[in-house]
Amino acid sequence: MTSTTTSHPPTSHEYWGGVIAMALGAFALVASEFMPVSLLTPIAADLHVSEGIAGQAISVSGAFALLTSLCISSLAGKLDRKTLLMSLTLLMIISGSVAAFAPGYAVFIIARAIIGIAIGGFWSMSAATAIRLVSIHHVPRALAIVNGGNALASVIAAPLGSYLGALVGWRWAFFSVVPIAALALCWKWVSMPPMQTADKARSKNVFVLLKNRTMALGMAAVALLFLGQFTLFTYLRPFLETVTGVSPSVLSLMLLIMGMAGFAGTTLIGAFLKKSLHRTLIIIPILMALIAAALISAGPERGITTLLLGAWGLIATAAPVAWWTWLTKALPQDSEAGGGLMVAVIQLAIGSGSTLGGFLFDAYGFRATFGASATVLAIAAIFAALAATQGNRPKAR
Repeated sequence: MTSTTTSHPPTSHEYWGGVIAMALGAFALVASEFMPVSLLTPIAADLHVSEGIAGQAISVSGAFALLTSLCISSLAGKLDRKTLLMSLTLLMIISGSVAAFAPGYAVFIIARAIIGIAIGGFWSMSAATAIRLVSIHHVPRALAIVNGGNALASVIAAPLGSYLGALVGWRWAFFSVVPIAALALCWKWVSMPPMQTADKARSKNVFVLLKNRTMALGMAAVALLFLGQFTLFTYLRPFLETVTGVSPSVLSLMLLIMGMAGFAGTTLIGAFLKKSLHRTLIIIPILMALIAAALISAGPERGITTLLLGAWGLIATAAPVAWWTWLTKALPQDSEAGGGLMVAVIQLAIGSGSTLGGFLFDAYGFRATFGASATVLAIAAIFAALAATQGNRPKAR
């Protein structure tokens, strides 16, 4: 198998300001990506569509992120990566502005397609960019800072969106991300060095990795995990409003508790991964399936539902950390190629989960939606177990 790592000159200077600018951009990007989750009800009412249709905003951004992640390297060619990153940040600003002032559902979906392009492009090149900003022994710290923006947005995006939506309306909640993206754009322009590509990236066919049985099983487990997660997660707000019967302020608090638990989960997961990586990969979807099933019967009970959602956030937010760890162990020489494939798989699963959840929620209600989530997550655990039996490191073919 041919390595897919593109060559770049060694870094003689360190640009920590650029790393922080990327973290700020990651925060704005993730906040923009999942803003609809906490605002489905007012978006649907204002744009005169059902909540299931409004939830397709997640599906559309995921689809465009998937396509972008697979082709941005070849399309960008020798374009300066600083220019490319700034262009992607500009797309965030355009998307947030268009979404905030969309006169109808069609224009709103166009805005979501634009943010999808920014998502796929940014995450596909984020690690390679960090490597070019700092010396090699500081790369782990730089990546941790960049992903810190992701984690922070995951904690506060949903409750903040819900709170702002109740305070000033969903449109201004969307627009609130625009100034942050503008600050990230200016920061990148000032703090990042030119990052010319030494040579054109070679032809990369990431799908060749799927010829390996371990990778195929692992990626199937990842796809099913995110499919099951977002079948449920996208429609939490209408569930909490109609079944649990919470007010917007209580809803914001419940989402904040779930986000804080998720932040804690990303901190605590390391100890479990050191003890047994594969066992953790199997247990995570099993626990998530049990929580999804429990929510069906416990939905009207506010206290129990809050505890279940806290447990969901604790486990689900830590799940990607576990699978990225698995990837680095499974493909130590081809982790960049595997990473590109995983980004595409995750985005496809997020979009598919939102679509499946929307159909089930509109047609059959929350019980069918959450039941489907539990079933898919249980199947994800089976595939994780099958991947574990294949060994820790797939052989290149």
